Amino acid sequence: MPQSRSATLVKTTPDPEAIPAIPLLALPPGTSDHEGVYQRLRAAIMTGVFAPDTTLTLRGLAEALSCSQTPVREAVRRLSSEHAIAVLENRRMCIPPMTARRFEEILSLRLTVEVHAARRALPYVSDAVIAAMADLDRQLDAALAAGDQTAVTALNQAFHRRLYAANPHQTVLPVVESIWLQLGPFQRQVVERGLKYYVQDRHRQILDALRRRDGPVLGDAILNDITDGIAISGRRYLAEVQR
Repeated sequence: MPQSRSATLVKTTPDPEAIPAIPLLALPPGTSDHEGVYQRLRAAIMTGVFAPDTTLTLRGLAEALSCSQTPVREAVRRLSSEHAIAVLENRRMCIPPMTARRFEEILSLRLTVEVHAARRALPYVSDAVIAAMADLDRQLDAALAAGDQTAVTALNQAFHRRLYAANPHQTVLPVVESIWLQLGPFQRQVVERGLKYYVQDRHRQILDALRRRDGPVLGDAILNDITDGIAISGRRYLAEVQR
């Protein structure tokens, strides 16, 4: 059916407050509306839905989350305290940009904390935990083959989280997730630039070390997983964009 003349002349102006689609999130029964908004926005940042330096507004976030601005305002306050959202003097909000120095600080902390978390969890890792991690890794491979980067990031984090949470006395997981929050937007940006992570399957090495209950090898596998992944590709990306 041919378009009318008036229809062909209509022009639309992009909404400056438009926000990328924020995926739904499975939440425990009884989760409050405020907590649900926080968890959805947190997961979106952690998996790289927003690129570094993306400008955010309360109105845009509220529309993307299909809620009022009140729970969004509270979520932004909490995420700002976790360094996931920057609130500037002029009330502008954005995802913090990544610089070479900031990247090295976050990376150094991640290497230290995650190796520690893995080694402390090892005595509590059961065969059931290893099986669950292996299943997550298979799902990750499928998501990678399908090009679903959001799922790849979420499953990679779930793989590591399942290991660290095996320690019933752990207090480090909130620190780990804070690091992922700060790194997630940049990590997604690096991958979408087309920079490869690594050829060797470091997750397989992690699983092999867990099956052998080998702490030193597990620590090395975690270290290599991070170093061969975001460390190399992130440095390469920053070097390219700063030329």
